[in-house]
Amino acid sequence: MTPQATPPAVGKEADQKTRLQLNRILGSRTFHQADRLKRFISFIVEETVSGRGSHLKEFLVGMEVFGKDSRFDPRTDPIVRVQARRLRSRLARYYSEEGQEDEILIDLPKGGYVPVVKRAEVAAPKRLVAATLVSRNTVVVLPFADHSQQHDQDYFCRGIGEEIIQTLMRESNIRVVSPENYASFRAESDPRDAASRLNAAVIVSGSVRRSRDVCRVTTHLIDGISGRYLWTDTIDRPMDDILAVQEEVAAAVGEKLTAELSGGRNARGQKQTGNLAAYNLYLQGRYHLGQRTEEGFRLAVEFFERAIVEDERYAQAYCGLSDAYGLLGHYGILSPAEVLTKVASNAAWAVTLDDNSAEAHTSLAHVKATQDWDWVGAQREFLRATRLDPRYPTGHHWYAMSCLAPLGKLDEATEEIEIAQALDPISSIISRDRAMIYYYRRDFDRALDQCDHTIESNPHFSPAYWALGLIQQQRGDFDESAAAFQRAIQLSPNSPRMRGSLGRTLALAGKKKEALKTLTDLHDLAAKQYVSPFELASLHFALGQVEPGFEWLTRAYQDRCYELVSIRVDPRFDSLRGHPMFTALAAKLGLDS
Repeated sequence: MTPQATPPAVGKEADQKTRLQLNRILGSRTFHQADRLKRFISFIVEETVSGRGSHLKEFLVGMEVFGKDSRFDPRTDPIVRVQARRLRSRLARYYSEEGQEDEILIDLPKGGYVPVVKRAEVAAPKRLVAATLVSRNTVVVLPFADHSQQHDQDYFCRGIGEEIIQTLMRESNIRVVSPENYASFRAESDPRDAASRLNAAVIVSGSVRRSRDVCRVTTHLIDGISGRYLWTDTIDRPMDDILAVQEEVAAAVGEKLTAELSGGRNARGQKQTGNLAAYNLYLQGRYHLGQRTEEGFRLAVEFFERAIVEDERYAQAYCGLSDAYGLLGHYGILSPAEVLTKVASNAAWAVTLDDNSAEAHTSLAHVKATQDWDWVGAQREFLRATRLDPRYPTGHHWYAMSCLAPLGKLDEATEEIEIAQALDPISSIISRDRAMIYYYRRDFDRALDQCDHTIESNPHFSPAYWALGLIQQQRGDFDESAAAFQRAIQLSPNSPRMRGSLGRTLALAGKKKEALKTLTDLHDLAAKQYVSPFELASLHFALGQVEPGFEWLTRAYQDRCYELVSIRVDPRFDSLRGHPMFTALAAKLGLDS
C-alpha cells in the first residue's frame, strides 16, 4: 500500500470511514493482545477526528494513554516515543499483511503524535525474496538461442524447450510456467527479468550451435533470485536423430532440476544415518544450539558427542559439534584457545565424511571466516553449501553474517539474511541478525523495528536485547540502551559481553563512575572465567581511553576473538577508523579493502 498525496474527504462521512478503519485495525490479528497500542491509536485517532489533534503532545499522551501523573517528564521517561515507534511498526505490518486491500490508510508520521488518514492505492507488485522462496519449485523454460551460423535452427530450439516442458510436467513437485509470448523472451539481457515477471525461482535456458552434421546444445539452470548459475552442461551430437537429442537434453534437465529443487541428495531433514538413536540425539543437539544460551551450547555439545558415539561416521553430528564449540567461543563463554582446534577439526572431518553435505561445507566456511580470516576460502565454501542445499537456512544466515557483512557487502548480506528468514521464519537468531544487518547499514530505525519484532516473538531471547542495546546506543537513547542491556543480563547473568556492553552505555551517557566500576568488575571476573579482551577494549574506547583500548584490541587479535570480524562495519568503531592502529588491525584481518 502507498499513500496518495491527495488529502481525504472531509466531513462526517470521512470521520465515519476513519472510525470504521480504526475498528478494523483494532480487531485485526496484528493488534491482537496489543492492548497498549490499541489504546494509543484509539486515543490519537479520536482526538484528531474530534478536532483536537493540535493538542496531541507527548505529555498528554503519556497521561491519557499510559496512566502517567502530573510529574511525568518526557525528557527522562521515553515511554511515549518507544510506544509510538512500535505503533508505526505494527501499522506497517498490518497494511503489508491483513490490510493490503483496505481503502483507508492510518499512519503516524515520525516526529509527532497526530495521525494522518489517507486513501490508499495498491502499489505495483514487487518481487520479494521470500515470495520467490515460497514458489521455489516454480520453473520457467526460456527459448533456447539459435547461435548457428545460418540461424536456421529455430525449429530445433523450440523442440528442445517443448520437450523439457513435457518432461518437467511429469514431475508432481515442479510447477512450470510459460510466458504468454514465448518468442518475446529471446532478447532477454538478464534472465532474472523473466523470472521476476513470472515469479519463477529457477530458469532453464540454453543455446544451440550447428557445424555441418553435428550440433552442440548448451543448457543452463539459473537461480531466479541471484542470477547465479546452478548448473550448466554441453553435449555434442549428430543431427541424424534430432528427437533423440531433444529427449536427451530434456532428461538431463529433468534429473538435475529435480535434485536441485529437492535440495540435493543430502537435503536438510534427511537423516544421513541409519541409526535412529544417533539421529534423535542430533536433533536434540540442534534444538539446544538454537537457544543461543550457555546452557544450550553445553547441552548441544553433549548431545552431538552422544550422537557420534552411536554413529562415528555421522557427518552432521560432527557439523553440530563444530558449530556448538564455535558458538561457545563466539559468545565469549570459552576462550578461543579452548575451542579453535575442536571447531576446525570437526568441520574438516564432516566434509571428509560427506563432501556433498551442505551443513558440512557451511561449518567449514564458518571456520575459514571466523577463525582463519580466509575470506576467499570462506566465500567459496558458503557458495558450495548453498548450491548443495539452497534450503539450508544456516548456510544463507552465516554467509550473510560471517562473510558478506564483514567484507562490507551489505546489499548481498541483506539478500542472504532475507532468504534465511524466509526459509526459517521462526528462528530468533536469524530475526535478530536481520536487525544487525540494518544496524551495520546505519538504518537504526529499521534495526529497531526488527529488534522489536524479534523480542515480541521471543521475549526471553537475550541476544535480541543485546542488539537492542547497541542500536539504542547509536540513537543516543542511553536510558533505553541501559534498560535493554539490564534485561539481557537478567536472562544471561554470566555473560561478560552483556556486562561490558552496559558499561559502554554508562560511559557514553557520562556516568563515568559507574562505567569504571563495570571495568573493575570485568577485570575481577576475568580471574574466574574467560572475559574477551574485545569487551575491555570497547569499554576503554567509550571512556575515551584510546591507548588502553588498542592494547586490549591487540590482545583480542592475538586471541583471534570472533567479534573482530565485524569491525569494518560496526558503528562502534566509526570514531577510530582514521587511527593508524585501527587501519593496521583491519589490514591484518584482511578487512582493509
